Amino acid sequence: MRKEPGFIAAKTVDEYLHGLPAVQRKMLEQMRKAIKAGAPKAAEVISYNIPTYKHQGPLVHFAAFKNHCSFVTVSKSITSIFEKELSGYDHSGRTIHFSVENPIPDALIKKIVQQRVKENEGLKPMKKVAKAGIRSKE
Repeated sequence: MRKEPGFIAAKTVDEYLHGLPAVQRKMLEQMRKAIKAGAPKAAEVISYNIPTYKHQGPLVHFAAFKNHCSFVTVSKSITSIFEKELSGYDHSGRTIHFSVENPIPDALIKKIVQQRVKENEGLKPMKKVAKAGIRSKE
């Protein structure tokens, strides 16, 4: 994500990717395919000026920076669940940093996205209860 003078926010993921250096663009296009494979029904949007995927709420984001890229999992539990597979990456909270030299494997991206879909789908019934105005008796 760039914010230097003259920065113009992308309106689509295609525009976002088009504005990147070729090596980052190729790697993030591959990540995009893996995300779509993990969540084929997810909507692809730009949110916070970065590519975002939504299915019953936000699933994941990715972003390019000068010296690295980030994969944002939205859920703090992901880095714990996939701790062993993520051991070769700098990560904290919801964000995994990676580079062109050390990209996140497609299979791992797909597994993370599928886990996020399960998490979001698990939250759906609670949202309906909250919307219905049901309150616990305490």
